[in-house]
Amino acid sequence: MSGGATGGATGGATSGPAVPPGVHTAVHMTVDDAVGNRSPVVDDGVPPTAAQRRSAGPGPLVRHCGPLPLLAVGLLCALGAFAVERWWQAAGALAVQLLCLPLVAAGARALVLRSLPLLVAAVSVGWSTVLAGDSPDPLATALTASLRLLVLVLPGTVLLGWVDPAEAGDHLAQRLRLPGRVVVAVVAALGQLGTLTASWEQIAAARRVRGSGPGRGPVSRVRWSASTAFGLLVDAVRRAGRTAVAMDARGFASDGALRRSWALPAPWRRADTVLLLVGTAVAAVPLLLRLLVP
Repeated sequence: MSGGATGGATGGATSGPAVPPGVHTAVHMTVDDAVGNRSPVVDDGVPPTAAQRRSAGPGPLVRHCGPLPLLAVGLLCALGAFAVERWWQAAGALAVQLLCLPLVAAGARALVLRSLPLLVAAVSVGWSTVLAGDSPDPLATALTASLRLLVLVLPGTVLLGWVDPAEAGDHLAQRLRLPGRVVVAVVAALGQLGTLTASWEQIAAARRVRGSGPGRGPVSRVRWSASTAFGLLVDAVRRAGRTAVAMDARGFASDGALRRSWALPAPWRRADTVLLLVGTAVAAVPLLLRLLVP
């Protein structure tokens, strides 16, 4: 991940709050360890942004885009889903979204893993609507509810996989001028959130080595999962405390942090404009179907 600020709290620095170096150091090390190498450095000595790393490797066209258009398109598609009133409107909007998936999906496996919980939720919503609904046509109502949920969540589910939290913090603070302290606090929290899976696996492996693995029965597995979740909560609280101490030690809460500079830029590229235009058109499909085909 990229982003953040490490500039000094001097009067000559450009305006803008700072991202604690420790936070982004941990973030960079996490990404580098995952891919097995260190981040390359461009000619001017500035490490590449997350978008530059994505562009260097294979993938769909959306890999060239920054976080702001990704977030904006996901939000627009979610808002457009509220225009769905009938099942065929949702089906038409979903068909358009599926046609655009090759431009944004990272791969078939990643798409299936991200979409599986969504499909389960859609089936659950439809089934509960059939059982508890009192409409004259419960099947059509259930189908509309299920498809509306897919139209609402699918774009954001796919696009958010490309959003780098630290890079998003850079763009939110520099381009949208959001309060730097709030942005950096959110980025630090998201960075901690990304380590929960690894922490769960480590805690589970340690408990199995000590002979505290789950039993074969469902009750035993539920108890084991609950106790493991408690250990994960304790570990997360400790990690959050260490992060808070590191941020305070680097002057994050001091008045001088308001005069620190941002380390990496937040450019707006042509690909961002293209994605925003295409995403706006896709988000408008439910409304157009509602207006043109009553």
